[in-house]
Amino acid sequence: MGWQLGVKALAVYRDGCKRTQPVNTRTIADATLPEAKPIRRRLPDERPAITHKFSIAGHEGYITVGMFEDGSPGEIFLVMAKEGSTISGLMDAFATSISLALQYRVPLKALIDKFSHMRFEPAGFTNNKEIPIAKSVMDYIFRWLASKFLDQEDRARVGVVASVDEGTPEPLLPGLQPPGRAKIGNGHVTAVAEERFPFRLQEDAPACAECGALMIRNGSCYKCLNCGATSGCS
Repeated sequence: MGWQLGVKALAVYRDGCKRTQPVNTRTIADATLPEAKPIRRRLPDERPAITHKFSIAGHEGYITVGMFEDGSPGEIFLVMAKEGSTISGLMDAFATSISLALQYRVPLKALIDKFSHMRFEPAGFTNNKEIPIAKSVMDYIFRWLASKFLDQEDRARVGVVASVDEGTPEPLLPGLQPPGRAKIGNGHVTAVAEERFPFRLQEDAPACAECGALMIRNGSCYKCLNCGATSGCS
């Protein structure tokens, strides 16, 4: 175009490289468009909440979750030590940051995936059958949130143990039969198991020595589904 017009020189500017330039591709309409900003979803002044008491290796604490009108979590409060202590201040600051993330619509599932299975002290056995062993306080808190607000598939994915439904008969140990009637010849003899030993697959399972995950029964010993280690099985 410069050759056709017969101009003596051409200057090429990268858009915005100078304060003043002959041509600017940004229109007035573009310049006046407002910038997109995240919108905070605030909880009402009165909202339903749930408080949960937990214990990890003897260290007790409380989790309080405030919820929106639709039942989704919008804030959390953590109490683990006396007011004014270092751990109390850290828990307050962490709970505030998670509360702001929830109110700015960060998915709860993303937070659970990020913070569950973190490993640090205190860690150990808990009094919650759905989370029998916690790798840390953060691990317990977010797996407990998963047990309350995520579906069954997501709960299982982060290691929440499914609870046995009330009224569902528990399995018997191998070799024991439930009470019933056994037919012998033309008659019937009532066969009653003298003693039943119900058990749950992971209730007495230890933690894996390699990765710390909860092991499951594998024959006469235990196996870790997380790293494949065993407690002595071949």
